[in-house]
Amino acid sequence: MDFDDRYQRQLILPEIGVEGQKKLSKAKVLIVGVGGLGSPIAIYLAGAGIGTIGLIDDDVVSITNLQRQVLYSEEEVGLSKALHAKKRLLSLNSSISVNAYPFRLTEENAREIIQEYDIVVDGTDNFTVRFLVSDVCKELGKTYVYGAICGLEGQVAVLCKGNATYRTLFPDEKETLAMPHPGKQVVGVTPAVIGSVEASQVIMLICGYGEPLIDRLWTIDLRNMQNFIINI
Repeated sequence: MDFDDRYQRQLILPEIGVEGQKKLSKAKVLIVGVGGLGSPIAIYLAGAGIGTIGLIDDDVVSITNLQRQVLYSEEEVGLSKALHAKKRLLSLNSSISVNAYPFRLTEENAREIIQEYDIVVDGTDNFTVRFLVSDVCKELGKTYVYGAICGLEGQVAVLCKGNATYRTLFPDEKETLAMPHPGKQVVGVTPAVIGSVEASQVIMLICGYGEPLIDRLWTIDLRNMQNFIINI
């Protein structure tokens, strides 16, 4: 397989090279939620040459999204996120395939959709959906790259690859779902940082270099740049 000049800057990395690029071009990655987290995840995975990207989101673009959801423009307010994210990614890299699912991931459709992908990446802010994604990934033997943000803080982990699942982090589903929503306060760079780390984990897992956050939780506080890795 020949690659054009598009990927030359990562082809010269020993961690990727031609063999790694071939793996990226054959990989299939599903992004659940293409909002604040999903925007950088999708952009950088498309740019890196992931062969097939799935985008699932039932929401439409609102003006309040544009402060952090860099996939979209003012002209797309009121329109489907999934469909317009697909259009944006293909304008960035026409050599990849993008599947748009402009509806919610549910108990009824999760297995059918997730089974078509190698890795599922968390771009949502919904506890129920995270439990569902984790359970289905564990059942189907898929890797789940988890990410979450709140204000100026965020965290990332690789679940369902080793022993840990989302239920390892939150063992009591009923109690977790009963917790009050942490709020919608956020500065745009927080999902940019966390989403980029999630995208980096995906590339590491596909190409097989470094030490991905398998069974480990990375957290960061952007107010003081303190970050920690915790075994889970």
